[in-house]
Amino acid sequence: MAFEVPQLPYGYDALQPTIDEQTMKLHHDKHHQAYVDKLNGAIAETASLQGKTIEEILAQASSLAPVARNNGGGHWNHSFFWEIMAPAGGSDPSGELKSAIEGAFGSLDAMKEQFNTAGANQFGSGWAWLVATPAGDLTICSTPNQDNPLMEDAKVKGIPVLGNDVWEHAYYITYNNRRPDYLKAWWNIVNWSKVSENFSKAQNG
Repeated sequence: MAFEVPQLPYGYDALQPTIDEQTMKLHHDKHHQAYVDKLNGAIAETASLQGKTIEEILAQASSLAPVARNNGGGHWNHSFFWEIMAPAGGSDPSGELKSAIEGAFGSLDAMKEQFNTAGANQFGSGWAWLVATPAGDLTICSTPNQDNPLMEDAKVKGIPVLGNDVWEHAYYITYNNRRPDYLKAWWNIVNWSKVSENFSKAQNG
C-alpha cells in the first residue's frame, strides 16, 4: 500500500503568528506531498522495500538509494513534525518528561538553548532533535537534509521525542533568513502533551 501525506491535526492558519498560513500550505501540501510521491515511486521500483513500514525502510538507510533515503526521511520527519505542534502549545512539559529534561540539561530553558543552538548551527538544510537514546538518556543533535536518528548510520541514534525542521521552506516567508528567530518563536507552538507521549513510548521501547 502506498504511503500518504497525513492530514494536519489543525487548520493551516492555526499556528499563526508563529508559522503563517501560506507556509503551512506550501510545506504540507507541496513539500511533504513531493516526498511521498518520490518515495512511492522509489518503492515501486525496489522489490525489497515493498510491504515495509517507513521505520523498517529507514532502519536500512545506509543501503538505500538516495531517492528512497531522502524522501523516506522526508516523509517520516514531516509526519512527526505536524503532530508535535499545536495551536494551544507553548505550555511547559510535566511529569517524567520534565524530570528527564531537568536531569539531562539542568532546566527546560537550558535544553531549549542547546536545541536552538543545534538548529541554528546546522549548516544548510536539516533538522534539530531531542532524542531518547538506547541507554534511556535524553540528548540533542542535528541531522542534515532529511536524515533522522532512526537511521542506523546516524551519528546520534535513538528515538526522536521532539524535532524542528530548519529547512528554509519551514520558516522563510515569515522569518526570511533569521533562523534563530524562528527557532526561538517555535517553542510557542510545541505540543508538550504529544512530546510526553513520544517520550513515554521511547521509554517503553
